[in-house]
Amino acid sequence: MSRTWVGGVAGSHGSAVTTGARPDEARRHNRAALLRRLHVDGPTTRATLATELGLNRSTIKAVVDGLAESGVVTEAVPVRRTGAGRPSLMVLPDPQAAVVLSVDVRVDQVAMAVVGLGGQILGRHSWNLHRGTRLPGEVITHIAESAELLADELALVPQAAGVSVPGVVRRDDGFVHEAPNLGWRDVALGTRLASVLKKPVQVANDAELGALAEHVRGLARDVADLVWVSADYGVGGGVVSGGRPLRGTAGYVGELGHMTVRHDGRVCYCGNRGCWETEVGEPALCRALGLPEGTTRGVLVAELRSLATAPVAGPLDEFAEWLATGLVTVVNMMAPELVVLGDLFTALPPWVVDRVRTAVHRRSLVSRAVGGTRIETSPLGRDAKLVGAAELAFEQVLAAV
Repeated sequence: MSRTWVGGVAGSHGSAVTTGARPDEARRHNRAALLRRLHVDGPTTRATLATELGLNRSTIKAVVDGLAESGVVTEAVPVRRTGAGRPSLMVLPDPQAAVVLSVDVRVDQVAMAVVGLGGQILGRHSWNLHRGTRLPGEVITHIAESAELLADELALVPQAAGVSVPGVVRRDDGFVHEAPNLGWRDVALGTRLASVLKKPVQVANDAELGALAEHVRGLARDVADLVWVSADYGVGGGVVSGGRPLRGTAGYVGELGHMTVRHDGRVCYCGNRGCWETEVGEPALCRALGLPEGTTRGVLVAELRSLATAPVAGPLDEFAEWLATGLVTVVNMMAPELVVLGDLFTALPPWVVDRVRTAVHRRSLVSRAVGGTRIETSPLGRDAKLVGAAELAFEQVLAAV
């Protein structure tokens, strides 16, 4: 059964309409549910939609016909026909019928995309950030200007925006309490961007959106309990538990990089000593490879790929040990079915990931109890948070299409 993340909650497409709902409410619910099914899982037949959504065929016909009249979906004969008789028509979402703006603010770069219904990236743009261009006002201005240029180029107007930020974000209004690697503190990002973009804006922590992307479009599509751990300059985590995003007070959760793993470790900017990210973040990986801290991402990734073919004793042994040490704690605490490694971790040589996986299975009580927690690298690469930001924006758009 397919699942969606609606209003921050992952749920079944087959959720029944609330008993006693007015006809217009029922129609809106059915329309939104059908669109979410097509958006997340792609084209299918009316019969399949009826089965998965728990609706009768006449209701499905009415919803599909209405969406087709509005130009939101089309119907076509499937390319591959099976069996004799008249083939069932496929219901296909039109990517341009609903579009959103997705923004991923990173430490070194801002990536932006216009994403259409069904998750198709219709256009993208990015630019590098330097110390002088990381100021909130500079970033907000550049986002607004680039969004306008991208919309003009595509002749499409996004209906909402989703923004990923590497920091502590209040989900209600997109207020960034602190994004230390950007040098931001107390930035009303959601309010300010909504003002300049003239559209609804949702802002969330980058790791939370990585988990959302993985849950909707990645390895964790059919997984109810997962942890997404990413390494950029720092380390963050997003958690889905029982199909729902795990959030703390005001949405402040996921700072896995700041759990203490080494009592005599380096002092972290947060004021603690021996935080996990001081041992497995980008600077730590540079040190492990004998590269200067601040080495460009391209050089760092190339060095990692040069080690991919065969294990090399020494350079990444200690790094792998600290990565495993942190993951043992994460697995013992969260008991996920799947841990997905994102961002810079996706460039780790496969033998390093294998070594970490083996160590976690051996040292984690929970992993042994469940027969081995899966630990995999994300297939979404650096686009994970961009994909997650788009899905965040679509949460409010699909209900209004």
